[in-house]
Amino acid sequence: MAAPKYLKRYFKVHRDEMPALFKISERIPVQFDPGMPLEELRKIHSNEIVEYRKLKEHLELEAAKALNYKDANDRLALFTRSFLALPKASPSLLDIKVEIADRMLSNCQCCGWRCEVDRKAGEKGFCRLADTSNYASEFLHMGEEPELVPSHTIFLTGCAFACVYCQNWDLSTSPEAGTRIESRKLAKLIDLRRMHGARNVNFVTPTPHTHTVLKIVREISVNTPVIWNSNMYHSPEVAELLEGVVDVYLGDFKYGNNACARKYSKIKNYLEIVQPNFEFAYKTAEVLLRHLVLPGHLECCTRPIAEWVAKHIPQTRFNLMFQYRPCYRAMEYPEIGRLLTPEEEVKAIKIVREAGIEDLLV
Repeated sequence: MAAPKYLKRYFKVHRDEMPALFKISERIPVQFDPGMPLEELRKIHSNEIVEYRKLKEHLELEAAKALNYKDANDRLALFTRSFLALPKASPSLLDIKVEIADRMLSNCQCCGWRCEVDRKAGEKGFCRLADTSNYASEFLHMGEEPELVPSHTIFLTGCAFACVYCQNWDLSTSPEAGTRIESRKLAKLIDLRRMHGARNVNFVTPTPHTHTVLKIVREISVNTPVIWNSNMYHSPEVAELLEGVVDVYLGDFKYGNNACARKYSKIKNYLEIVQPNFEFAYKTAEVLLRHLVLPGHLECCTRPIAEWVAKHIPQTRFNLMFQYRPCYRAMEYPEIGRLLTPEEEVKAIKIVREAGIEDLLV
């Protein structure tokens, strides 16, 4: 596999030459009382994330110095082992993130729907999830992007979208299916998968499960990159919590306009929510962007997406995907009730290249 132009930090983390971002957050001490009002907790988090950024920058400067030596990889590995040997803070920045995410469930605003239901009391919003989380499967996935495999992929149930062509509709429409998550138990399995060769841990459809994902990450012992495999429809409040946790956003950019998003995924304000999330992800982590090309949607979706990415988040690994097939309810929409034509595939590649995307995966 040829090395991609970007995702350089990710590769260092999975080779244990840099600490995963959550390992940095674990070492930022934060004093807080769990009984504080949510807004007070958020203020403390905002202050302490500044300390996280300082430490992250310091670590990256020290790592850059090591690159001046012939034995750079050995020096980076020693540097990382030394950092990871430092004691975790208690309570830490990661602890306050867990507390905030858990508290948010009482007035849920995790995704762009901002349903404001009390999930702790059993109320359910668009995603139809209360306060517990289930997963349908977890395994070493060999079918993701080449730089991710083998990827320890955990398929969570439920979704904030209602895509009419969803290939995993059995999971997205059945949030109570699967196995109930016990954070510590699943974290130990993540440790084991990492020792068996996993390059990362990959949480699929995580947004409604932010509170659970953070609890799992807090229990992980090994140094592993955290992948947020998402439709990027999370709220700004969730985005703030993900800084210092997520190493790579494996983000779907589905539509180039709100009308298509509303028609085929039944969501509102798509671009107003997804675009800022991609920009924030770009500033705080690394991005591997997926765009699934829909038949007949090259000019309304593929072209504006490619042009926006080239302008706003240019150093992005861009995966142009031709795997669309009419699943679930797609045949109810004749314009997408077919496969892509070879001509559409060729044109999509041309559109993305002409937009100036530098790191294209097809």
